[in-house]
Amino acid sequence: MVHFIEEIFRNLNGWGLTALTFILGFAEFSLGLYGKKWNTNEKLLDIACYTLPKLVVGPVITYFGLKVLPLILPHAKNEFTWIPFIFGALIIAIYDDLTQYWYHRLHHQVPFMWRFHRTHHSAPYMGMAMASRQNIIYTLFFSQSYVTTVLVYLGLGYPALFVKGLKSLITKLAHSSIKWDKPFYENKWLHPVAWVLERTISTPATHHAHHADSADDGVGHYKGNFGNMFFLWDIIFGTALITRQYPAAYGIKNYKGEEWYAQLLWPIFKSKKEGSELSVNGPEVADEDDEVEPEIALQYA
Repeated sequence: MVHFIEEIFRNLNGWGLTALTFILGFAEFSLGLYGKKWNTNEKLLDIACYTLPKLVVGPVITYFGLKVLPLILPHAKNEFTWIPFIFGALIIAIYDDLTQYWYHRLHHQVPFMWRFHRTHHSAPYMGMAMASRQNIIYTLFFSQSYVTTVLVYLGLGYPALFVKGLKSLITKLAHSSIKWDKPFYENKWLHPVAWVLERTISTPATHHAHHADSADDGVGHYKGNFGNMFFLWDIIFGTALITRQYPAAYGIKNYKGEEWYAQLLWPIFKSKKEGSELSVNGPEVADEDDEVEPEIALQYA
């Protein structure tokens, strides 16, 4: 068993992360942490969002990227192999996660972009199943796949893949319904560790707050806590809220249970739910009267 766990982390960027996802996902499901909220529509959406990027989007981007790059940068192949692993990984991690912080934040602050990210926030639960839940357009314009392909070509494949695996692990654990960070808050002798941990990386407490369906209780904070791997960006840019508590409910108030294919492939496919942001001629952002996420509605104030 110990050997298997070691192999998982040794192959974190390959089958290891997939195995870990299924193990933790099964644990969440077995413990009943999804409750009755994980219906057929939600299951289909979560499964499609998990498999499509890994089986189609990622491989296609990588294949064509490595075909095109030699034509654009014929003399740049393996040009940066001289860069030490640790230094390369650190620079890649900072660049990758900082750009994603702003990519994520803009999808909350620009009304037109919200509908491409709405899918991720529509889940009325937290868990490994919904960690990859995104509209396909959001995924296609996400820079990580393209940057990783370029870095592999330039000779920084190992640090790039290491960062990708580590980031995937941290973000999945931050979305998990298993509150693994809770012991750090409950045991006084661990408080110094908790103070550093929650200001460095995303944890269930800080990231769950971002997925709360309300900010009225002082715990939910969908106006911030945008960090993916590093929570440090929220500290630096003033969007952080640390309470060491967990929201009572998740999702968005105006969620209408839109069809899984509409959430995955909007605007290619539209929802049949009347008044939905994803329906034909639906509002770009639902009105405040429809209990839209306040952070979006405030853009019009």
